[in-house]
Amino acid sequence: MHNPVFHLACLDASLAIRPVFQRFSTVIITSGTLSPLDMYPRMLNFVPVISETYPMTLTRSCFCPLVITRGSDQVAISSKFEVRNDPAVVRNFGQILIDLAKMVPDGVVCFFPSYLYMESIVTMWNEMGLLNEVWKHKLIIVETPDAAETAVALENYRRACDNGRGAVLLSVARGKVSVGIDFDHHYGRAVVMFGIPYQYTESRILKARLEYLRDKFQIRENDFLTFDALRHAAQCVGRVLRGKTDYGLMIVADKRYARNDKRDKLPKWMRDGFSAATSNLSTDMAMAVAKKFLRSMAQPFEPADQLGTSLWTLEDVHKHMRAELARQARNVVDDVHAVHGHGGDMGGLKDEDSAMMEGLYDDDESSMDAVAHGGGFM
Repeated sequence: MHNPVFHLACLDASLAIRPVFQRFSTVIITSGTLSPLDMYPRMLNFVPVISETYPMTLTRSCFCPLVITRGSDQVAISSKFEVRNDPAVVRNFGQILIDLAKMVPDGVVCFFPSYLYMESIVTMWNEMGLLNEVWKHKLIIVETPDAAETAVALENYRRACDNGRGAVLLSVARGKVSVGIDFDHHYGRAVVMFGIPYQYTESRILKARLEYLRDKFQIRENDFLTFDALRHAAQCVGRVLRGKTDYGLMIVADKRYARNDKRDKLPKWMRDGFSAATSNLSTDMAMAVAKKFLRSMAQPFEPADQLGTSLWTLEDVHKHMRAELARQARNVVDDVHAVHGHGGDMGGLKDEDSAMMEGLYDDDESSMDAVAHGGGFM
């Protein structure tokens, strides 16, 4: 006799955000991993007024995304079901971890598609003797589904990074560590995503949601699964970069990341970091690139070097706002000329119009100064 289990699941994400849209006239949804942008209006059932993707303003290239598609033995690596437990694939995954443990200082964070797959891989690594090689360079700490145990594991991981021993944290996409936990500075000098974190497609809840999305929003099953998997992959590797003075390696280890249809789902700032030379690497090639990157990041770097580029002084803010006000004033002048049918000079404007515009500009600049000095900026 089976005990029935009654699951309640929200299949429509638009229900959760609808009260926000109803209460506020303007809503800004922003994140470093909102990609692709066109999927969110469809899933959340709204019409965006503005959709923009902005680049990162960095003084130096402080993150290095790499796609590892094969091991040093040229055997392709992937977490696809057909090959995920192939000894050659598992050994190549393990070799990536060993090489990073040797080379990367302090903390290395590794993500797997699921707890079951992580347990299987770690067991095989142990049988192959690969974990002993990692132990020679760093401690190995494993996330578990238990929240209390994971909290202790994170504390031990941070302690190992603080005292110089260094550690490798093995964790899971969609787990506690992948969202909401920052691995800034020495807590995460490298993040590795082993495979693509697709959801378990035999889940009844997932099947119900896929059917609902297809029927109500015309979102195809494969489109949603790929969007969801690569969004989580981006969230995982994005743990490594938590500020403008931070730096680290972002490594995705699966041959499927070499395909444009997969990489195009990643955030633009991350895609811009890839090049033809770093999008289809073997393990040894990737380690050579990683070593060069870490060596360059170890060079002296003064925070003052960021001024004017990734950091603005109050003077830079004033300069930008004056330029913006001047641009707006020119647009007003152009509009007035267009209405009155005049050319490019101010001769056609009445004296009072010119005086009014000059006063408007002066008032705006005074207001800007008052805000800058008094209220500050957020």
